[in-house]
Amino acid sequence: MIKEMTMAELKDKIVLITGTSAGIGEACARAFAEKGARLIIAARRRDRLEKLAKSFKTEIYVVQLDVRDREAVEKAIGALPAEWAEIDILVNNAGLSRDLTKLHEGRHESWDQMIDTNVKGLLYVSRAVLPGMVKRGRGHVINIGSIAGHEVYPGGNVYCATKHAVDAITKSMRLDLLGTGVKVSTVDPGMVETEFSEVRFYGDKEKADKVYKGLTPLAGNDIAQAVVWVAERPAHVQVAEMIILPLDQASATQANRR
Repeated sequence: MIKEMTMAELKDKIVLITGTSAGIGEACARAFAEKGARLIIAARRRDRLEKLAKSFKTEIYVVQLDVRDREAVEKAIGALPAEWAEIDILVNNAGLSRDLTKLHEGRHESWDQMIDTNVKGLLYVSRAVLPGMVKRGRGHVINIGSIAGHEVYPGGNVYCATKHAVDAITKSMRLDLLGTGVKVSTVDPGMVETEFSEVRFYGDKEKADKVYKGLTPLAGNDIAQAVVWVAERPAHVQVAEMIILPLDQASATQANRR
């Protein structure tokens, strides 16, 4: 008879979440806080982080951080107090999309923002955190990918490329960490109504709202609950990949609008 393994206990675990000031990152922080985890919340907008921290009963450590800045990332992780340094779970959530234009009409600055945040930022944070996990022989990296990491769609060229990169990095990371005791997972959402589309369209809310018109998209909490579920699996279970879509979405390009 196979012995049933208990689920991972998240209470008092140290969880670092990037891009925590809004959307999926904020929802993840709330979901982990409900489990009693100790949270390191990181994002560029410190005012939002401090406001968020006040709403939690669990222990919080606030880090103002732009993941695109490698030196800042290394300094922030290296300067964590001893009681916060042993990170158990890293949620690489910071990411964004800019524009929805054809490649030959794209803006170089938009490309740089997406590549620097979605790819290089994830690499910088992972590189800073992983050595400690490997040394301790335990840990879990959960990358927030996208359906765009599995398919491409018109105008999504560079954004889709960055999320394909996240998928490749996640798989490579899992190979590199084999035998270390560190888990690697990716949670890949479809349409989630957050600030994502507003950021993509540079604050044009009317244009952003049309993305979700006529259907019921996912909410940030839907993804956060999935991330927590992945983190709670027993020690011998590693969820490699989870794709989550709203009922009204079948692929990156196919959606049912009423």
